[in-house]
Amino acid sequence: MWTTRKAWLAAGLWTALAAAPALAQQDERSAAPTAAPTQLTGTLAKVRASGSIAIAHRESSVPFSYLNARKEPIGYSIELCRALVNSIADAVHKTLTITWVPVTAESRIDAIANGQADLECGSTTSNLERQKRVAFSPIIFVSGTKLMVKVGSPVRSFRDLAGRKVVVTAGTTNEKSLRDLVQKFKLDTQIVVQPDHAASFAQVASGAADAFATDDVLLYGLIADQAAKGGKYQVVGEFLSYDPYGIMFRKDDPQLARIVQESMQLLAEDGEIERQYTRWFLRRLPSGTSLDLPMSPQLEAILQTMAVSKPQ
Repeated sequence: MWTTRKAWLAAGLWTALAAAPALAQQDERSAAPTAAPTQLTGTLAKVRASGSIAIAHRESSVPFSYLNARKEPIGYSIELCRALVNSIADAVHKTLTITWVPVTAESRIDAIANGQADLECGSTTSNLERQKRVAFSPIIFVSGTKLMVKVGSPVRSFRDLAGRKVVVTAGTTNEKSLRDLVQKFKLDTQIVVQPDHAASFAQVASGAADAFATDDVLLYGLIADQAAKGGKYQVVGEFLSYDPYGIMFRKDDPQLARIVQESMQLLAEDGEIERQYTRWFLRRLPSGTSLDLPMSPQLEAILQTMAVSKPQ
């Protein structure tokens, strides 16, 4: 069914483009000057000309976007982005080669805004501040900031961070959320910043930090991925923020925005997003462990709404 839906999506775009010359010919019979025929623009024109599309990915955002044993990008977001690439390829009538661009939490937005990558497939929160610089797909996951500690730690809440050291990853919404809480409650907490989630996790593993603050699902993913190494960790406390994830792409690119919006709606309608969720959150990961994390009621409602929002 998804192949049929992709064909419909591609046909819709090309019908709109193909109609423009005919309309222009009709206008030539009038006295008014005619506009130039509509053509591929922005990212669609770029990828058709080059035959390739650049995807920004993360290296340790389990299970959204991370590297397998062969150092290849895998994960929930990666699979959804592959589906988007197929839709883009169908729309421009050209097979596209994927160029993988590794990014960190701190560099990912610049990678999209500056044209280094065309799509960013990771664990990126869509919020108003970021939407000033980049565009986002419909929501693909809902998470929130929590704390990870070693089993046996006295830390059970952010209030227990007084006089302790907590690590965050640079460029994340979690860093801002934690700093705001520390200031609001006047906690004597030392905040340490690391370049990526793996480095942040390592701070707790080595005892250099008492807790790691990031999205709860990423913490569960890291714990599952590290389970074979014998460490024992747990996620504690209340949610410190609300973080809806989306796939990033460049702003002011209406043709690409249409492809992303309609493709995600069709993926939801077809059940492909739910199938990918089951694969990455309920089944065993390549590491041999499973997050065993059922879909939240919030995400279920979002996908149901997306599925019935028919493309215009």
